[in-house]
Amino acid sequence: MATFDTTIRSFLTQAASNSPTPGGGSVAALVAALGASMTSMVGNLTQGAKFADVEANMTAAVERMTAAIGQFEQLLEADMASFDRYMAALKLPKDTDEQKAARSQALQEASIHATEVPMRLARLCLDALQISATIGETANKNVISDLGIAALLLESAAQSALLTVDMNLPGLKDLERKSAYAAERDALLNSITPLKDQIVTTVRKRLA
Repeated sequence: MATFDTTIRSFLTQAASNSPTPGGGSVAALVAALGASMTSMVGNLTQGAKFADVEANMTAAVERMTAAIGQFEQLLEADMASFDRYMAALKLPKDTDEQKAARSQALQEASIHATEVPMRLARLCLDALQISATIGETANKNVISDLGIAALLLESAAQSALLTVDMNLPGLKDLERKSAYAAERDALLNSITPLKDQIVTTVRKRLA
């Protein structure tokens, strides 16, 4: 059964147990999906004659969030799979030089995958934040606080994902790739929090 098809209680029990999965990366993906669902809800509740002028934009935002939720689900599963892949590489034999080389290559490939998955999550969180920002001024005021919650959740998920990146970067031997990931991480951090702040400021202004 896919993780997204389990109950909330089951997921929390597993996350709180001594099992290494679902770990922080998977939890971040779930939080991101919850954030996207809030933006989608706001868009869905900004429909009808009263919002005719902005309905098309809201519908487009809902469609983008629906797609994002599906991607977040895939990234949750990918995060768990990347851990399993790394553990499998660790268990490879290392008795001969050939085995050591094969194991080393497998570990590097697993480390790259374990870094790329949270990077993809952070990128997608930024995209979702950008979409959320486009509806802040015109969304239904009765649910505008939910858009602020969406922004807070998406930023938290992105920050969490990038902590996972920081955890994995030291294990990468490809210095060029490592440097590229670090640069992108910094760029994402520099974009995500200001965008969240922008959305929350808009929300608070409309709540006043």
